Amino acid sequence: MPSLLTPVTLGKIELKNRLVMASMTRNRANPSGSATELMADYYAQRASAGLVITEGTQASQVGQGFLNTPGLHAPEHVRTWRTVTDRVHARGGRIVVQLMHSGRIGHPSLYGSGHQSVAPSPVAATGQCFTPEGPQDYPVPHELTADEIAATVEDFVTASRNAVEAGFDGVQIHAGNGFLLHQFLAENTNHRTDAYGGSIAGRIRFTVEVTRAVAAAIGNERTSVRLSPGNPYNDIAEGDTEALYAALVPALPELAFLEVSEMVTRPVTRAIRALWQGNLVLNPHATPDSFPATADTAQQVLDEGLADAVSLGALFLANPDLPARIQAGGPFNAADASTYYGGDHRGYTDYPVLGEGSGR
Repeated sequence: MPSLLTPVTLGKIELKNRLVMASMTRNRANPSGSATELMADYYAQRASAGLVITEGTQASQVGQGFLNTPGLHAPEHVRTWRTVTDRVHARGGRIVVQLMHSGRIGHPSLYGSGHQSVAPSPVAATGQCFTPEGPQDYPVPHELTADEIAATVEDFVTASRNAVEAGFDGVQIHAGNGFLLHQFLAENTNHRTDAYGGSIAGRIRFTVEVTRAVAAAIGNERTSVRLSPGNPYNDIAEGDTEALYAALVPALPELAFLEVSEMVTRPVTRAIRALWQGNLVLNPHATPDSFPATADTAQQVLDEGLADAVSLGALFLANPDLPARIQAGGPFNAADASTYYGGDHRGYTDYPVLGEGSGR
């Protein structure tokens, strides 16, 4: 079996090792959604990863769900993200942008227009949004019309083209963690009776349409998708996880890679691995006590043939030079599991940005 430090090619993206930095929200963009120098420092420090996947980046203003998260729907976003990608490439790294639409996980106070959040159905999420005025309950979202669904697909396409212009090596579509695409997949958030709801075939339709449209726009070999089967985050209850992903995975087009984020769902991971014919990246959490994942956990995934590469979140936060530390056998800085959730960082506890090459 390959080691974490051996190269692999995912679509057209050549990785110098099989360590993928998982997407983690950092809340470091400026209020207009543009990338900052702090973000460029952060990603450049971790460019020794085989692949860096950015924080969730909204494809449209209505897709924003958190304060100070970046976008890719305006010329200024493209220009400032180019600074980030140039820095990562200058250090020999590869970087993919994760495009995310938060759906009902948002609040009108986050948007200059004050518009209503959107979702497959008008079902409010339990919980609160961090807003400029402090925590506020999630409101009842607007149910997307068929025309608005089509427009949202086009938003993803436009953002994907913007990503290529900004110098990204590819795009990842976020279809997990309780955000818009996951909301369409789940029974408790999708009560529609049209072609985008009801049966499993209807509930997977939006995710499949977004993925196919993006792949057609920028190439299958630069497109990826992230799934989080069985993840209850953001008040999600899929209801029929095994059947849902048994239908969704074969319906996806050819991709550079499919990423699966586990939430103690190893049987589902094995089923997806058997169904998926392409490259698979796994964010591994096979048991309740496996958060955060370790270098040993990651190597075990490769040894078992469960994936072609492994994505890690908290370990990359604590160890920006993680590949070098693995090669040396450690030592490893301890990861802070209190702010880590299934490969995504949704808290507001910030980690210090280290000096270039400091390895602290």
